[in-house]
Amino acid sequence: MQKILVTGGTGYIGSHTVVELQQKGFDVIIVDNLSNSQIEVLEHITAITGKKPLFEQFDLTNSPKTSDFFQRHNDIDAIIHFAAFKAVGESVDKPLMYYRNNLISLINILQGMIDNNIGNIVFSSSCTVYGQPEQLPVSENSPILPAMSPYGNTKQIAEEIIRDAINSSKLSGILLRYFNPIGAHESAMIGELPLGVPNNLMPFITQTAIGIRNQLKIFGGDYPTRDGTAIRDYIHVVDLAKAHVVAVDRMLNNGNGKSVEIFNLGTGNGYSVLEVINSFEKSTGVKLSYVVVDRRPGDITEIWADTEFANRELGWKAEKGIDEMTLSAWNWELALDARKRK
Repeated sequence: MQKILVTGGTGYIGSHTVVELQQKGFDVIIVDNLSNSQIEVLEHITAITGKKPLFEQFDLTNSPKTSDFFQRHNDIDAIIHFAAFKAVGESVDKPLMYYRNNLISLINILQGMIDNNIGNIVFSSSCTVYGQPEQLPVSENSPILPAMSPYGNTKQIAEEIIRDAINSSKLSGILLRYFNPIGAHESAMIGELPLGVPNNLMPFITQTAIGIRNQLKIFGGDYPTRDGTAIRDYIHVVDLAKAHVVAVDRMLNNGNGKSVEIFNLGTGNGYSVLEVINSFEKSTGVKLSYVVVDRRPGDITEIWADTEFANRELGWKAEKGIDEMTLSAWNWELALDARKRK
């Protein structure tokens, strides 16, 4: 079996991708420092797939440990690199933490690949690389404008680092710029579980609905949008995970058109914060208490994807709609609550 390293594989997107990889017959090894995830996720992945992935816990910014890992696992066929800090607001408050973590870990991984002849990397990039776009929807050829946050800037810089490393070596890379993943696996065994107060909209909605949070805060009601709230392209995390499997397959079968390829992963639809709330209330029957507060530093007004290139080249398309996304997130929150009460 072909072996895939998934960094950050116990995290939200990582865990769903591990499930899809294992169900497609790949052998998976996870590296995660558990800074924003829990070890129990391994048990839930195993329950879904019937197979427990290999797991090592350490910090990829630690160069000696990362080098030692690659020396012991030099038979890896491809890497999917998720491990990174990802909160826009937190990155504004703690920029050096974001630059250190997100960039040094990537450099260590690329060095390990070159030193051990591991040829393929799928990189977890982000629509934040587009900044506040002047035209919508954004395609892969849209200009890379100044990042609105240190988080977004780490993704811009990371893409440049990967390009330079590939240009000077035999590596191949696929950069997946994804939009806003929400939702959870249909089993409700894995989902989004941020440690502490959520930075993303969906877990804040579900935690408010179940009573963990008193009130949902909507950051900004005065944006120049149809209802005054920010607009994003929300994509179901399982659709997103499946795209990573397609990308890995593409490289392992030499289907990539060039050494660095870039794809937008979204649905092509923009939903406002209020529209996501309305979808949640409609799909679950649960009313939310919310308040509009000031805009949050680093947030852009609106963005959604042109997905035509990914749909055509990868043969992949997001299938799940917004109501299915919000309902699956609620089912996950209910399952979490039931486990706590046992």
